Amino acid sequence: MLNSDELRLFLAVMREGNMLAAARRVGVDHSTVARRLTNMEATLGARLFDRSPRGVTPTPAAFALVSHAERIESELLAALSSVAGRDREVEGTVRLATPEAFASHLIAPRVAALRERHPRLTLELASESKAASLSRREAEIAVMLKPPPKGRFVTRKLADYRLGLYASKAYLEREGRPSLRADLSRHVFVSYIEELAGFAEMIALDQLLPGAAIVFRASSSAAQHAAVAAGMGLGVLHVFAAAEDERLVQIFPESMEVWRSYWLVMHADLQRLPRVRAAADFLDEVMRGVRERL
Repeated sequence: MLNSDELRLFLAVMREGNMLAAARRVGVDHSTVARRLTNMEATLGARLFDRSPRGVTPTPAAFALVSHAERIESELLAALSSVAGRDREVEGTVRLATPEAFASHLIAPRVAALRERHPRLTLELASESKAASLSRREAEIAVMLKPPPKGRFVTRKLADYRLGLYASKAYLEREGRPSLRADLSRHVFVSYIEELAGFAEMIALDQLLPGAAIVFRASSSAAQHAAVAAGMGLGVLHVFAAAEDERLVQIFPESMEVWRSYWLVMHADLQRLPRVRAAADFLDEVMRGVRERL
């Protein structure tokens, strides 16, 4: 029989893709992970991972086991959360996966307040362009640009925000400021690498200006911001970030803004855990404080 610790190690290896990262995630050393996986394989009579210097590759047996292991994990977490007292001290680690601009401009500058309130809580902020998989426990909480279509998730809208067209002052001095929308055809633009954008909602340039001449693409919103600020071209940026940059000027703010939404998503089995609840409450508090800037 497999025990819960073995299943936890197995899921960590599946999610991290290598034993060293899995060992860090669960707080044991690499040799312990390797030994317990070998014991699991002996118990099951099946190889779970092919080992190589580059990491581990799950076998068909591992993929067959993972859904059962995740169901057991979910049931155990639900049982623990059902008996946890609401007044229990918040402690542990919560991983929050968010879009890059949300992480760097809205959360990171305010995270010290969370630390002061819950000194035994560690927040891991994973800023990515792709959507994190909550079902695979890549994060406890995710901020997404649209709610997931299915799954046992708790979802609610955090806030609406704006994207606007910007250029640097230096670029406008060099190339001239467009006075009419038709003038934009003479200018060049910065945008996303479309196939690397985790959400279609990240790409707004096509909506504002189909057929724009794009001379620089990046998967990072911060890189696009930096390129626009350096005079590479015009680009669609987060208003809450660009408005703080004195190098930038918004172009046609009355007619060339796009609204998007941030959604908070967490697995239903985790929502009552004190550490997850504390992090979710912190996000709500941050949004209340910055909503007018968005």
